[in-house]
Amino acid sequence: MVDASSAFQDSLPVSSDDLLARMRAAGLDFEFYEHIPLRTVEDAKTVQGGAVPAGDGRIDIKNFYLRDRKKRNHLVVLEQDREVDLKALGAQMGVAGLSFGSAERLMEFLGVRPGAVSPLAMVNGAGAGVQLWMDAAVRDAGFVHAHPLVNDRTVAIRPADLVALLEEWGADLAWLEL
Repeated sequence: MVDASSAFQDSLPVSSDDLLARMRAAGLDFEFYEHIPLRTVEDAKTVQGGAVPAGDGRIDIKNFYLRDRKKRNHLVVLEQDREVDLKALGAQMGVAGLSFGSAERLMEFLGVRPGAVSPLAMVNGAGAGVQLWMDAAVRDAGFVHAHPLVNDRTVAIRPADLVALLEEWGADLAWLEL
């Protein structure tokens, strides 16, 4: 069975290895960690402070691929413990009828499988018209932990470097003050 781990990265539009090579070629300084596959925030908490360092201004995130009533695609990146009310979130974003996108649309628009969603999926999403929304807490962190298109790897990257990378890809980024 195909899952979101690096074992199946070659079936993605952009492999995790290719993304990491692109990040290195761009001169980005980031930390790289391999660990068990993480499908949920609860799974992620089992490796935080162990396989993936914690503290020092680091922020762990959760990511939602959403569609609105007008069938527009949104990637929402929040601090991992942030409570989410989709109706209130939609109001802040200025969109109505937010719902979770299907696994098929997730692959079509972001090029990843469930469990591996992250802002780094905008390497595919920017060209597919996905709107990126990020929690302002991400901007203010020392490092952001994100999956590089698979869920058994994590990179720690400075927010300014992440934003520069997203801008290079042409991502449409908006900040959420929650």
